[in-house]
Amino acid sequence: MAAVIEKQAPKPLPFQWQFAAGAVAGVSEILTMYPLDVVKTRFQLQVGTGGADGYSSIGDCFKKIIKNEGFGTLYRGIIPPIMVEAPKRATKFASNEQYTIIYRNFLGQDVNKQALSILTGVSAGITEAFLVVPFELVKIRLQDKGNAGKYNGTIDALSKIVRHEGPLTLFNGLEATLWRHAMWNGGYFGCIQGVKNAIPEAQTPNGNLARNFVAGAVGGTFATMLNTPFDVVKTRIQNQSKGSVVNFRALYKGFVPKVLRLGPGGGILLVVFDTVSTFIRKHIL
Repeated sequence: MAAVIEKQAPKPLPFQWQFAAGAVAGVSEILTMYPLDVVKTRFQLQVGTGGADGYSSIGDCFKKIIKNEGFGTLYRGIIPPIMVEAPKRATKFASNEQYTIIYRNFLGQDVNKQALSILTGVSAGITEAFLVVPFELVKIRLQDKGNAGKYNGTIDALSKIVRHEGPLTLFNGLEATLWRHAMWNGGYFGCIQGVKNAIPEAQTPNGNLARNFVAGAVGGTFATMLNTPFDVVKTRIQNQSKGSVVNFRALYKGFVPKVLRLGPGGGILLVVFDTVSTFIRKHIL
C-alpha cells in the first residue's frame, strides 16, 4: 500500500517578497474592479432617493454616470488608490504573514488555525488602516459628483484640502477606518481558513486556483457584510456630508456594488497573491 504523504504548507516568503506579492495582487484587483467602487461611493453619499438625479440601481448608476459625466468618470479618483493600493495590499498580506509568525511564537504552534487567522487579520487590518486614511479621503472627495467642478485632479484636491481645511483633515474618519479594516481583514482571513478547511485539498494547479478563488470570494463577501456599516460612516465623515445615517438600512447603503466588487475581488487578491508567491519560490528564491 502506498504511503500517504501529508502535504506541507509552503514555507513563508521573506518579508520583502511577501510585500511584493501583495502589491501585485492589490494593483490587479483595483484595475479590474474600480468602477464598482465609484458606484458604491455614489450610493453611500446619496441621501434618501437623491431626487431626480438620484440612483435607483447599479445599472441606473452606471447609465447616468456614463451619460451625464462620461465613461472616464468611472475611473475618476483612481490615482490615490493606485498610489496606495500596492503598499496597502502589500501591508495587508505581509503584515498578516508576520503577525501569524509572532502569534504562533507567543501562543504556541497548536493554536486553533481559524482563531489565529481572525486574530492576525484584525491586527493586519489595524496596521493597514493607518496607511490608507489620507488616500481614502482624497478618493472619496474626487468620486463625489457634488465635487465635480471643485477639484482638478488628485494633486489639486490634496492641496486644496490641506490649504482650506488643514492637514489633520486628511485623517478624518480614522476611527471608522480602523474598524472597517479590522472587521474586513479579520472576516476575510478567518473565513478563508474556514472555507479551505471545508474544501478538499486540490490535486492540480488549476484546482488550487479554483479553491483559492472560491475561498477568497467567500471571504470577501463575508467580510463586506461585516464592515459595510463602518465604510458608510467613514465615507460620510470624510466627505463631510450633511446627511445623517438615520436607520440600520442606511448603514448598508452601497452594499450591493461593494459586495459585487469585494466578493470576486477577494478571490482575485488571493489567487494573484498565491500565484505570485509560488512564482517567487520557484524562480527567484
